[in-house]
Amino acid sequence: MNGLPNKILYGGDYNPEQWPRGVWEEDMRLFKLARIDIATVNVFSWARNQPDEETYRFEWLDDVLDMLHANGVRACLGTGTAAHPAWMARAYPDVLTVDSQGRKKKYGRRHNSCPNSPTFRLYSERMARKLAERYKDHPALLLWHVNNEMGWRCYCDNCEQAFRVWLRERYETLDALNNAWYTSFWGHTFYDWEEIVLPSQQSEHFSAFGHEATAFPAMSIDYDRFNSDSFLACYQLERDAIKAVIPDAVVTTNFQSNGTYKPLDYFKWAKEMDVVALDSYPESGTPMSQIAMRHDLMRGLKQGKPFLLMEQSPSQLNWREVNPLKRPGVMRLWSYQAVARGAEAVMFFQLRRSAGAFEKFHGAVIDHAGHEHTRVFQECAELGQELQRLGDALIGARTASKVAIVFDWDNWWALEHSSGPTTRLKYLQQIQRYYDAFYSLNVQVDMIGTETRLDEYALVVAPVLYMVKPGFAEKLETYAASGGTFVTTFFSGIVQETDLVTLGGYPGELRKLLGIWVEEIDPLFPGQSNFLVMQGKASLPAVTYSCSLICERLHTEGAETVAVYGADFYAGMPAITRNTFGKGEAWYISSDTEERFLIDLFSELTTRNNIVPVAATPPGVEASARAKDGKRYLFLLNHNDQPAKVNVGKAPLRELLGGSDVSGEASLPAHGVWILEERTE
Repeated sequence: MNGLPNKILYGGDYNPEQWPRGVWEEDMRLFKLARIDIATVNVFSWARNQPDEETYRFEWLDDVLDMLHANGVRACLGTGTAAHPAWMARAYPDVLTVDSQGRKKKYGRRHNSCPNSPTFRLYSERMARKLAERYKDHPALLLWHVNNEMGWRCYCDNCEQAFRVWLRERYETLDALNNAWYTSFWGHTFYDWEEIVLPSQQSEHFSAFGHEATAFPAMSIDYDRFNSDSFLACYQLERDAIKAVIPDAVVTTNFQSNGTYKPLDYFKWAKEMDVVALDSYPESGTPMSQIAMRHDLMRGLKQGKPFLLMEQSPSQLNWREVNPLKRPGVMRLWSYQAVARGAEAVMFFQLRRSAGAFEKFHGAVIDHAGHEHTRVFQECAELGQELQRLGDALIGARTASKVAIVFDWDNWWALEHSSGPTTRLKYLQQIQRYYDAFYSLNVQVDMIGTETRLDEYALVVAPVLYMVKPGFAEKLETYAASGGTFVTTFFSGIVQETDLVTLGGYPGELRKLLGIWVEEIDPLFPGQSNFLVMQGKASLPAVTYSCSLICERLHTEGAETVAVYGADFYAGMPAITRNTFGKGEAWYISSDTEERFLIDLFSELTTRNNIVPVAATPPGVEASARAKDGKRYLFLLNHNDQPAKVNVGKAPLRELLGGSDVSGEASLPAHGVWILEERTE
């Protein structure tokens, strides 16, 4: 990565401003024991750095950076703008956010600044510039961290005015906007830009049906786009202020909600970032495929480039009803899962546990005991030593995949703003189900956006492609015609970019590619189901599979029927189809099938396309690989609570963490990790 050390970074958030100076020195001793080599500082220090409108005090931060440098620790320098000072809220109330019900917030918590507040933009940009000017030549400085976990929603007057400006730039004329939003419905035609108000619980949203329900989905989707763009503009302001002083600065911000944070389009954001950074906080019991998918998404945001695991807990969380400890070995295991899927930093929140306030019981490398004689510290120190021994072996190693899953924030917003056919249809759940099938097969997947090139993939899957953006149908046709295999599902091809239905029959622009016409869409109640009767075609067995959630009545228009429905008035009608298209093919899955069907289907399609699993492993053992300079690094991660037998082949392979050779059938310890080096040239 540009400008970063040639090893996996190891460290995390450090808040020395919460502690007396004597504690800092002890922290440096403990950092050395744990092999900490990077500390994120100044994340929530705006009030300390700027006690009033005109005064800036950075002397304490000078001492922190000098101390880090003297002890061999690099600084990830936060801009401190994640929580504005109390004086700012009192002097300039426009900085405060307004919720969807029109209630203006008072000063408090964090993430409390309106992204379209002139006050916030003025002072945040100024703070970033002053920090860059002061520390541009400091030897500890390695990386810049703008704000922190950016993104929420604001419905204030500043946002409403900014929304109108954003809309004028997007549509240019009111006629174009009225057409896009279908405002002839319910007599909503706009004749002046000032007539437009934000879609909220006070206007177009139905409070009885939850935040997503809206009378005008196109308007609400545009608000989602605008809101994401508003926060991105704030990020860009601070980034540009830094780069105006330090042109080669490496600037990032940390993505939240394990990377699938709905309010922000991270594909669009990634274009503006030097490196993607992720905060990952799986709960106890979270399926590991969910975290694997989000790591793959982070890697996919910048076309396969490595990312930073910027935050995780070394032990426990603090915001759930119950916050259990991570069991011995789990922190190490989950850290290497991120590395296996492209991370080139392992960082924690936090390095020293806070003594008070909301996060005082959130896990940390240094506990309230304040010394190294704790289980968590010893595990962190052991991981630090391993990462130090690995050196640059994995830096720059890439993940090779011939399978891609399309993930699109616009589609996510549009699908869940829709008022039908069922509110039980959730985009993220569907994406995860299809990812899980490949995960169970140990087939590596790239998570891609609609702008990503498709020609390097043999198999592209786009679950619930409800919204088809301009040019994407043609892109898929070109891909299939050139020999690619495309798979999509029910409720796809329904609308275009502004949520207007593509008339002439579903699946709209995908109809030619798929060779089908969907006549009706039947949502099922919880507990209801149907079943698929396979026809023994396309090398799939003549068996039955259950299905639920949605069933579609469709007709083939050149496609081959692979399965039919087994019940209800559409029994015998096509349910799974395959359409030959040029040198390739396009599959359509018209219902939410059981997991076994997806595994069987993708097992067949990967075999047909010469896509080889990373490795053969028993249940609970995850396999992933990265490659570099003629070497392949095979990661085997045992998520089980007991050892697992894994056959790695006859030839001895060097295991990088333990330094020994592994061959044949060997026992991978409970929560154990192997990184096996294989020569590919």
